[in-house]
Order: sequence, then C-alpha cells, then structure tokens
Amino acid sequence: MNVINDITRIQVGTYAQILKGGGVVAFPTETVYGLGASAVNPAAVLRIFELKGRPADNPLIVHVSTYAMLVEFAAEIPAKSRILMQKFWPGPLTLVFEKRKEVLDMITGGLSSVAIRMPDHEMALALLDASGPLVAPSANVSGRPSPTKAEHVHDDFGNSVPVLDGGDCIVGLESTVLDVRSEPFRILRPGSITAQMIKDKTGLVVVEADIMPSEDMQPLSPGMKYTHYAPDTPIRWMTSEEMSGNIDEAVLYLILNSSGLTKEMKNVIDFKDDMNRLGKELYDWFRRSDKTAYNEVAIQPLDVSEKNDLAKALNNRISKAIKK
Repeated sequence: MNVINDITRIQVGTYAQILKGGGVVAFPTETVYGLGASAVNPAAVLRIFELKGRPADNPLIVHVSTYAMLVEFAAEIPAKSRILMQKFWPGPLTLVFEKRKEVLDMITGGLSSVAIRMPDHEMALALLDASGPLVAPSANVSGRPSPTKAEHVHDDFGNSVPVLDGGDCIVGLESTVLDVRSEPFRILRPGSITAQMIKDKTGLVVVEADIMPSEDMQPLSPGMKYTHYAPDTPIRWMTSEEMSGNIDEAVLYLILNSSGLTKEMKNVIDFKDDMNRLGKELYDWFRRSDKTAYNEVAIQPLDVSEKNDLAKALNNRISKAIKK
C-alpha cells in the first residue's frame, strides 16, 4: 500500500483533470495496473477499446471509491452483497450487479449487468475520489500479460499513455469476479479472493460458474472468453520428464518446489511453495521471457483441488496464456 505524499497528490490531481477531460491514464491497483477512462464519457471509453485492441463484447469493470459511486451504476444491490463489500472492499473482488439503464452499453458489452469493484490502493482511491468512477481494464494491449509494474505499461504503449507510478502491484492477479444477481452467487473469474475465503469471512457459499462462452457467445465477465495474459514466448506446462530433472537450458522454468531438480540453475525459478508470490510475479516473468533468449516458459502443473482455490486462479491465467 502506498502512502500519498504531496508530490503524488499533485500528480493525482493532474491526472484526474486528464480523465475529466476525456483522456486515458494508467494507474496502479493492488491487482494489476488499470487503463482508466471516465465511466460516463462514451468517447473516453471508446478510446480504451481502441488503445487495447479490445473486442467490443468483452465487458469492462467500473472502479469506484465510494458507495455513492456504486449506486450510480448498480440498479439492485442484494443484501448479502453488502456483506461482501463490508468484508472485502476495498479489495480484489469485483461484484456483478443488474445495471442502471443509464450505464453505457459499451461498458457492459450490451449485457444487462455491470461489474464493479473498489480497489485497495491509496493512489487508485485518491485518483477515483478526484476524477469520479472509471472503467479500468488492465493497462496492456489485449492478449498480452497484464502489467504489474509501470514499466510494463510503457512497454505496451510507450509515451502515448500517461502512467501514475505506484510501484509493483502486491497481488499481481486480476480480481475475482462474483455474480451476485441470484443465489448462489457465482464466481465468473477466479482470483485471490477465493470461495473458501468468502465462506470463512461471511458464511456465504459461492459456486463456480459452469458456463464458459464459446466463440459465438457473449462473455459475462472479463477473462472468460478470449486468449489473455500471453507473452510472445510460448507458454506450456512442464512434462513429467522435466519434473524429474531432465531440464532444457533453452527453457525458462517456473516451479513451486524443487522436488526432482537436483541443482540450482539460472533458468529454474523456484517459488518455494509460495503460491502468493507466484501470483504476484507471474506476469512479470512472462514479460521478462520476451526480453531473453529462452524458447519457451514451462510451468509446474498446479494442484487445483478444492482445498487449493488460489491454484485455480493461477491455473486459469496460465491456461489462457497457452496459445492453441
């Protein structure tokens, strides 16, 4: 979490004026950097799609800093969703509500729902307070790994997008998306807020969505339909032979434990069973691979059992980064 100093307040004020004037600004959140534009300005929202090369049917998430902003977009706020907001907002949890009729169709991809979250980052909240509600998909070219550092945004957009630099994102994975329009609430996109965490903190039992859109179906949430998160370097899962120690020096390996690997190697990154660290650093390693001579990135297969909800989020992101 970043503490706002006087210099940063001046930056926030300057960038808020850009946003109010219909411009686009990249800013940090606890998950990834977002590409922000005013959620009530059609031309600014359209600029987001143009900059990213984002499909028009891929809905955007509205970012807010107050409850008053939330009610500008959500037509119905179920009582149990208020419990979730009390426990997890600000935080990496996006809630999907029925939308108010005033909400721009381009934000929702024409759906009757709108996705909203309150980021847990001092700079993001200060910017939202100053600018008003923002749509903010990840600040990368569509299909590329999400940015977790300001330099990642510059890599994709150069100097065409001003960036509010808040350092490294502390989570590194996009928010969990939870549809609260009917019970049981459904996870549309897994993230660092897991089903077990929700149950432990609220007593609410949520389920995973069983509908994954085909090529001709409308996605209900960002991250559901298209190839995402992929560097130019091919991504794949490690083979059993590699897990036993048969390592290729031309491949970058990301592993959670060194079982079967008998010696330290510069191309083997051992996260030492720290799945949170893997989540935080995953996209950075994807992006680093494009600046090295490695032919591939191979990742140790993850245990996606019911007791390992965070692995489901990581498995989701890695699977979508594997180009078919």
